[in-house]
Amino acid sequence: MVSRLILFVALGLVVLSGCGSDAAVSGAEMERLRAQGVAPDLVYLVDLPGYELAEQSMGVINEEGFGAVYASPEGRQVELRVDHGAFGDDVCQGVPVHNATPPDARVTCERDDAGWYRVAGDRHEYVSVQGDRLLTLNGRVTEVSRDALKAAVAGARHAVSDGSGTPEPPRTPVQRGDLPTAGDGAPNNEVGAGG
Repeated sequence: MVSRLILFVALGLVVLSGCGSDAAVSGAEMERLRAQGVAPDLVYLVDLPGYELAEQSMGVINEEGFGAVYASPEGRQVELRVDHGAFGDDVCQGVPVHNATPPDARVTCERDDAGWYRVAGDRHEYVSVQGDRLLTLNGRVTEVSRDALKAAVAGARHAVSDGSGTPEPPRTPVQRGDLPTAGDGAPNNEVGAGG
């Protein structure tokens, strides 16, 4: 009886350990993002059925924002962008939809419980405000549904380092032996005998 109780408690702890509100990114990847200038509080991830995070796409946008692309096996792409800022009904139609074709396409806005649903040209996106952070999830109208964008942005979670991996060593300049110590610093290209 006691062994069954211990097993039940252990299983409960395993299930609960997977219910955190943060998503994990490898320690090496988080260090790479920091080295690029990404603010750690702006690293978010989403769950988007049919799409996987293209890890090599993760990087800095603007001054310290975070951007990443999610790709489907068929080649469709959805872009996540997170940055500091403010957003509201007063600016919704005046801010262009990222990557819309044509770039000056009229923007339509609709506010709901997840944020602002925006459409311009061939693209649509959800903009969600979380504190002083703007989360934007953007894709082609023909490649991802509004419901999928809404569910993903509503479930966005802050990413933290999982503590794994080794950060890249600091880069140091290569010592060259062919640079003169005097003069204009051009390489020494003197040719010896026979050549």
